[in-house]
Amino acid sequence: MLLVLLPVSGLLAFTVFSAVADWREARTLRDFRTATRVSFALTALTEALARERLAEVLVVAAPDRPGATAERDAARRATDRALTVARTGARAGAVDGTGQPDVLGQLGAKGRQLFATRLEAGSGSFTATETEQTYASLTNDLLNTVHHLDSGRPSRASGRAADGYLAALEAIEAAERERADLAVLFAKGPGNAPGATGDPWQALEAAQLDTFRQNVSGRLKVRLSGVLLRPAGRTVRATREALAAGGTAKLPSLDHWLAASTGRLTALRAIAAAAEDELASAADRDLRAVKDRGQRELGLSVVVLLAVTVLALALRRSINRPLTEVSRGAKALADGDLSYDIRYTGRDEIGDVADTFRELHVTSERFAAEIRTMNTAIDDNRLGHRADVAAFGGTWAQLLRGMNATMASFAAAHGRRHKAEQELESIFNLSLDLLCISGLDGYFKRVNPAFERTLGYPGSTLLSRPYLDFVHEEDRDRVQAILDRLATGAEVVEFENRYVRGDGTECWLQWSCRPVIEEGLIYAAARDVTESRRAAREQAALRSVATLVACGVPPHEVFTAVAHEVGLLLSTSSAAVLRYEADGAATVLGSARTAATEGQEAARAVAATGRAARVGRSVGAPIVVDDRLWGAVVVSAPHPEALPGGTESRLADFTELIVTAIANADSRAQLAASRARVVAAGDASRRRIERDLHDGVQQRLVSLQLDLRMAESMTVDQPAELVEQLAHIGKGLDDAFEDLLQISRGIHPAILSKGGLGPALRALARRSAVPVELDLELPAARLPEQTEVAVYYVTSECLTNAAKHARATVVEVRARVYEDVLEVVIGDDGAGGAEPGGGSGLIGLTDRVEAIGGRLTVRSPPGRGTTLIARLPLPRPAAE
Repeated sequence: MLLVLLPVSGLLAFTVFSAVADWREARTLRDFRTATRVSFALTALTEALARERLAEVLVVAAPDRPGATAERDAARRATDRALTVARTGARAGAVDGTGQPDVLGQLGAKGRQLFATRLEAGSGSFTATETEQTYASLTNDLLNTVHHLDSGRPSRASGRAADGYLAALEAIEAAERERADLAVLFAKGPGNAPGATGDPWQALEAAQLDTFRQNVSGRLKVRLSGVLLRPAGRTVRATREALAAGGTAKLPSLDHWLAASTGRLTALRAIAAAAEDELASAADRDLRAVKDRGQRELGLSVVVLLAVTVLALALRRSINRPLTEVSRGAKALADGDLSYDIRYTGRDEIGDVADTFRELHVTSERFAAEIRTMNTAIDDNRLGHRADVAAFGGTWAQLLRGMNATMASFAAAHGRRHKAEQELESIFNLSLDLLCISGLDGYFKRVNPAFERTLGYPGSTLLSRPYLDFVHEEDRDRVQAILDRLATGAEVVEFENRYVRGDGTECWLQWSCRPVIEEGLIYAAARDVTESRRAAREQAALRSVATLVACGVPPHEVFTAVAHEVGLLLSTSSAAVLRYEADGAATVLGSARTAATEGQEAARAVAATGRAARVGRSVGAPIVVDDRLWGAVVVSAPHPEALPGGTESRLADFTELIVTAIANADSRAQLAASRARVVAAGDASRRRIERDLHDGVQQRLVSLQLDLRMAESMTVDQPAELVEQLAHIGKGLDDAFEDLLQISRGIHPAILSKGGLGPALRALARRSAVPVELDLELPAARLPEQTEVAVYYVTSECLTNAAKHARATVVEVRARVYEDVLEVVIGDDGAGGAEPGGGSGLIGLTDRVEAIGGRLTVRSPPGRGTTLIARLPLPRPAAE
């Protein structure tokens, strides 16, 4: 009985100890589940605070944004509701007495702090940055409380779920702060965006998302990857890259940024909600598991206790020797020792058990022999071997049939794998894309024939050298950084770099890589995108030049842009656009990088043959306009090898595409020169007529007046009628002389030729029928003649129009010189409504101004007067 009581007492003590331990563990799990539910309510409050923070920041940073105040008020109401829900949850959870923080007290303090923050923000004493930081402090305090509530780790599953959930919350908060900061920047305008600066929120978000991936299920990892690759995620990533690169041209607008970041954050919050569900499920699952385990252990302990007691009382007589022998045999058989033999042969129940174990021993040996035979067949690749099922019965036969079925499935799988390997080998060898397997040690392990064809190296060379040796020197650091990322297990999709072919030329490859860290390998596929990048670059160059032509920039800038784009396209040290003159000489119209002296030989070869030509380290291609050889585009390099084979055809093809732009720019230059010559010829004709009138007709009229005065002095005794007739003729000569004087002045005013623009404008003001207010700030030196003439006639025409048509009471004339531009502003307070294209006067003035490279602008709203602005270029000083 003592032997019976000892294990029974031990079992009872163990049962009591297990029950107490299970009760304590269940209480801990209940407390953890309650704390997590309170933390979920606090999380909802942090989400509402994040929305209110952004709304408050937008009200301060962009007060004119439509609906900003309404969004802020709605966000405040949502935050108040979330605060009420959080207080209710904390009160229902009764967390205060369980060693957790005083959540109700903290919520009361945060409510008062939130009320004070709203007052400060509403009074306008906070800037956008201060507002964001104040709300961020509130949110961080709440997140710290959430961390404290979820810090308990009653089980490994609950701990991992809590870590993933908290990491998601921290990542969302980092994204929220980044969204608020960038909203402030974009509200100020693209010009205020920072240059290439670091983004602490991006780094914090990335670190927290990595922690999230390490602790959550594969389903959530897949959802996170999908969110980051959605359009909103790509927009946020593109914005971060643009800010990191310091380029403001690709930054989105404020509304676009808010829409993209909001969509991305909404998706991240959905993932956080799923992580929240996983955490709640883990807590509930752990609690149920502890309860079930306690019940099972208690029931099992009672059953075992009863069974041990009954057996101990039933087997009180001494059965130690045969029972020990049988138990040792059973243990040896269970341990796989088939050499142990049970010798007990009694006629009692133990003897029957011993006989049964001996039979089991023989059957086990036969079964083990069948297994060894099958293993040998597998090792010898004799997958058609099958065990002899007929020699066994019962469960043994079922096990052998199962082994035969497994052998058949293995044979079928082996056949399918062999066929798949053959198909994969065919695809690997026939693929036009570049496929390879490389190791983390920096060497290719296997490459397909497309790899060899594209790079121009034999497979043995590619496998024997580090693959960085084949990468372009300028791309090696970037490729090494990508390899370091791959070594951490991260996938890299669609990155591009340059490789150097066996013939020394460059090619661009686009890669997608996936590492297998446990095998130390990287599986990669690449595509040759050299031609597509080249075509895209050519199209960009064409668009750039066409835009310049469409904007009407000076021809020399167009030709310089063509040379610059050609140089970039061919990566050469110099490029130039030349025009062949009638005497056979070549004039440089535009050059890039260096002076275009190296390509003279190539230009002469193009002129002689009319085709693309290579001479030494220079290559030229003809420019054919209207079926005639107009000029050439030449490029030069430091050494002939820098211009690979095919440069002539590439340059010729691009030149054919750019011919239209060159012809348009040349036509524009010729048209401008023709207009200038026409205006200059007209001014010269005016001066010649004025000179002829002054030296010819005027002098003859003066002579006739003198003769008439002499005739009058000789008519003292003549009839009065003759005297009156002579006086009448003299008066007619005086009037004709005055008319001729006015005509000669109108053709080309003498005061403009003698005194310059300032005195001429003052003379016009004195003769004007409408009062004129002059404000002239002109240099002491004379301006170019064609500029003075143009300003004189523009002013004269405006004064005439103000008197005849505008019914103005005053005209203001203002002239200033800004750097290399003369600006003349003429305004009146007349009726307005003048149309620049409605009469020949304004059209003539426009032609005159534009003929010398200027621009004329007319603003004449009805009833509000007319303002004419003329901007005329001036030659730069010789020192420049």
